[in-house]
Amino acid sequence: SLADPQSQKSRVLPGFLPGVPDSDQSFPASASNAENHVWQPGLSPPSFQPTVSLPPGLEYLSQLDLIIIHQQVELLGMILGTETSNKYEIKNSLGQRIYFAVEESICFNRTFCSTLRSCTLRITDNSGREVITVNRPLRCNSCWFPCYLQELEIQAPPGTIVGYVAQKWDPFLPKFTIQNANKEDILKIVGPCATCGCFGDVDFEIKTINEKLTIGKISKYWSGFVNDVFTNADNFGIHVPADLDVTVKAAMIGACFLLDFMFFEHSLAGL
Repeated sequence: SLADPQSQKSRVLPGFLPGVPDSDQSFPASASNAENHVWQPGLSPPSFQPTVSLPPGLEYLSQLDLIIIHQQVELLGMILGTETSNKYEIKNSLGQRIYFAVEESICFNRTFCSTLRSCTLRITDNSGREVITVNRPLRCNSCWFPCYLQELEIQAPPGTIVGYVAQKWDPFLPKFTIQNANKEDILKIVGPCATCGCFGDVDFEIKTINEKLTIGKISKYWSGFVNDVFTNADNFGIHVPADLDVTVKAAMIGACFLLDFMFFEHSLAGL
């Protein structure tokens, strides 16, 4: 049966603070069971009822409560011990690919700036249309430079800014804020004190601004000792309420990329 149209409309209003997931709803433990399928272009998400205008291409995100991000293995980087441009598959909970992300950066930045490098990530749907652009400038991530910490700009569609991800200074924990287009804080991301994840998943909790309520998490899935040491391929899961605004979900995807760069980017060159 269809839900009340007014309640559906309120679920996707821009800037609408999401509700809390049901207490009996557990987060999937890993993405290992996802099947390797592609979400066919032109198909609407299940049960999607367009009630308001969404940024083109973001309708795929409207009903998702789990977004899986899989970094593709770079064989050249494994062999030479160098850092190549990152590529990611973005999937739904069924393992169907909905987006593909490619990093654009110059070799000099990847070699000498390493994980701090400036870059642009272009996210396309399965028809090749660019739907999200993530811009990352060259900035610091040290607590000694609290005025020039990491920041991402999220555009959806390209050319239209819908949000930012900004690192916040903290002496003990990695903290970030999700901001709207006016740079007003919407949500916070709080990570653990230790992010090595040598023998288990690493969870970054998504919280309300006052940090009293946790509404989701970004998990870096542990892929095993061999994969973690000898490849730079990472797997992430973004667990959020299904009624979270699609532009905030797009910002969460950008935040996941930033976490990968800052805490999990490595290669044989770094051993």
